[in-house]
Amino acid sequence: MWNALYGLSLLLVLAACGSAEELSSWSDQDGQQVPVVMSAKERIRIVGSSTVAPFAVTVAEHFGETTEYLTPIIESTGTGGGFKTFCAGLGVDTPSIVNASRQIKPSEQALCARRGVTELVEIKIGYDGIVFANGKNARPFDLTKAQIYRALAAELPDAQGGWKRNRLKRWSEVDPSLPDQQIIIAGPPPTSGTRDAFVELVLIPGALALAEMQKLRAADTPEFMRRATSIRDDGAWIDTGENDNSIINMLLRNDEAIGVLGYSFLQQNLDRIQAARIGGVTPAFRNIFEGRYSISRSMFIYVKRQQRFIVPGLNAYVAEFTAEHAWGPEGYLVEKGLIPLLQAERATVRSASLFELR
Repeated sequence: MWNALYGLSLLLVLAACGSAEELSSWSDQDGQQVPVVMSAKERIRIVGSSTVAPFAVTVAEHFGETTEYLTPIIESTGTGGGFKTFCAGLGVDTPSIVNASRQIKPSEQALCARRGVTELVEIKIGYDGIVFANGKNARPFDLTKAQIYRALAAELPDAQGGWKRNRLKRWSEVDPSLPDQQIIIAGPPPTSGTRDAFVELVLIPGALALAEMQKLRAADTPEFMRRATSIRDDGAWIDTGENDNSIINMLLRNDEAIGVLGYSFLQQNLDRIQAARIGGVTPAFRNIFEGRYSISRSMFIYVKRQQRFIVPGLNAYVAEFTAEHAWGPEGYLVEKGLIPLLQAERATVRSASLFELR
């Protein structure tokens, strides 16, 4: 009886004082259930990609409901911003996991190393497609990478051996087969992994469809890369921040706007938006899974191995994320839009990551 009264009193004290400690679970002591209290500082902290965030949040919710650990704190900062925060140092006040819609860059690895973060566990969690979408009531698009590049490049060849500022205003000016409507593309900022993948998978291949750009790459690769990746700044492209929901809202307000976002956000908003075909191929689950949709990428989480003994539940969170009931073909993450790894790769990644975190 005393234990039960103590437990109730403790809950009331924590609620009244706004303590930094939170109820984590109930433990059986001498036949009585008493609360186990964990410091809020001992929560797993996760930062990074807005594309990976919905998967991380879903896993965190299951993790908090089914284990003795507190639900992790997740902040959507973009992949680049996530690595910057993740690599700031070690300790319970720093993120233990970063969500990433691309692999870590050498410069980010060097930053981590300078701050003492030297043991990283890379976990490939699945695949995602980059989608070009507009509102349900808008005219559907079928675009090529070359058309997208011509619409967004800061400068284009002038057919006289030089370059001119891109002044194309309407899609029909890019290609007569396209709708006669204004070029407005809303997408993520440079800190986003989606932006990195968009540049790598769309703009650079699109640039290479132009004979002048092929010649430039052969003659001066750095200059080719500069021109291939420079996006116009006259309003045709709009940086919308790290929150893909702001892109969705823009599409709903403007039928002429096209948004660049992850496949998972398309899946969550199919009642409101539609996807463009890219080269005649729709960004459907099977097309991405089988490699037919050309704008797809791998997604990752990175874990600080050095924090596995100071942040409770770190190994258990990874175990939940990589469990078949989570990331498998019938798992709850597929319902959120995750394209799963093949079975053999899932088994290899899970065993390797849990082994490294032991």
